Amino acid sequence: MASPEIATPPASPVPVRPDRRAWGIVILLFVFFTLNFADKAAVGLASPQIRRDLGLSAGEFGLVGSSFFWLFAVGAVGLSAAMRWISYKWAAAFLMVTWVASMLPLTMPTTFGVLLASRVALGFFEGPAHALCQSVVADRFPKEKRAFAGAVVNAGSSVGPLISAPILTWVIVTHSWHTAFLALIVVGLAWLLVWVCYVERQPLRKRPAAARRADAEADPNGHIDVPFRALLRLPSFWGLSLLSFAGYLITSLKVAWLPAFLGEGLGYAPTTVGWLVTVPYATAVVVLLGSGFLSGRLLARGWSSRAARSYFSAALIVFAGLSMIAFTLVGPGPLQLALVICTFSINSVAFSVAFAGASDFLPQRQRTAFFGCVIAVYSVAGIVAPYVLGLVVEAGATVSEGYANGFLLVGVAICVCAAIGGRLLNPEAARRTLESETLRLRSAATTGRTS
Repeated sequence: MASPEIATPPASPVPVRPDRRAWGIVILLFVFFTLNFADKAAVGLASPQIRRDLGLSAGEFGLVGSSFFWLFAVGAVGLSAAMRWISYKWAAAFLMVTWVASMLPLTMPTTFGVLLASRVALGFFEGPAHALCQSVVADRFPKEKRAFAGAVVNAGSSVGPLISAPILTWVIVTHSWHTAFLALIVVGLAWLLVWVCYVERQPLRKRPAAARRADAEADPNGHIDVPFRALLRLPSFWGLSLLSFAGYLITSLKVAWLPAFLGEGLGYAPTTVGWLVTVPYATAVVVLLGSGFLSGRLLARGWSSRAARSYFSAALIVFAGLSMIAFTLVGPGPLQLALVICTFSINSVAFSVAFAGASDFLPQRQRTAFFGCVIAVYSVAGIVAPYVLGLVVEAGATVSEGYANGFLLVGVAICVCAAIGGRLLNPEAARRTLESETLRLRSAATTGRTS
């Protein structure tokens, strides 16, 4: 008896051509991500005031920075799985409501315990944000445009602090850090109103099974049918996780410690820090959009997904790690500042270009949960890096020496993780493995029915 065959899709299947509404949703998700990172940046920008008001040491403030990630992985996996059963319109709306509720306690004088609890809750509800955004983008854009559209959304991770840094610094200096969180809540509620009004009508729950089957047929990877655990055994899963882990080591330190480093470590005044911290974020927008566009062009010119996605991402992140090592070894001045900017401008590439590579082999129905598991792995960087850096800063003979020692250690870890991750992430090989596994399972099922 002939073995069953996989119904292989055409050589270049693409989703429906993205229309104006699809790009409108990308813009709204970009703002969504902008707010996601603006509230992360607020604590770092207010670090002197928070430490003074609550009497915190560097180690305790590092604990505040890491507390955001304590339940981040739980939210990324648990909420991502739960949100498979509701439409993306209401999933995003739910997340925004919970973000606002999590920040409310910080709009008034508070305690160290309440600050920690608020950051833990906010981290839990922000966990699935990236997976949700990348899944929506992957559903609405063809392969060659996916990295650029994802880069536009991820640019919010840089634009959020870029826009908010000078504004929130002014609010914090003029009023208080509590007022800064109140301002973020107001903007979040405004986004929620626009989102609910703009996005096309969708039921609270997902569409019927027949409609979901039609989506699977249109999915270029819809013919792949394997248990979810098979996805987690792929080397590409661990490759994407390590690339993202390396990128998030930079992200978490940029959000939690970059303003303090520029002030305490390099000696800039608070108002100068408020503007200076925007430079890496502004540069990151250019790097993100440029890398997303270039990745798509490389694919269109016939480059493999492994080269255009994984090797490309790994090379950029290794460069960021080397820049971090270098700025700990040179003296103060323009060169050191340029290296700091290079380090903190490239971190988000893994979350757009490399994630687009994973979308090249993932079935649509399993994409959000897969991304949630990747986020669970890389969120460990957010737990460890801010706290460890705070301890290393405390242990240094001087504050400047403490920062140098901490960033040197992290820079080495970034290079190692990015190099290994780039080697493991291979979208073409992952797709072949999943197709082979699908064929094996169907053959076993057919043999079992006929025996």
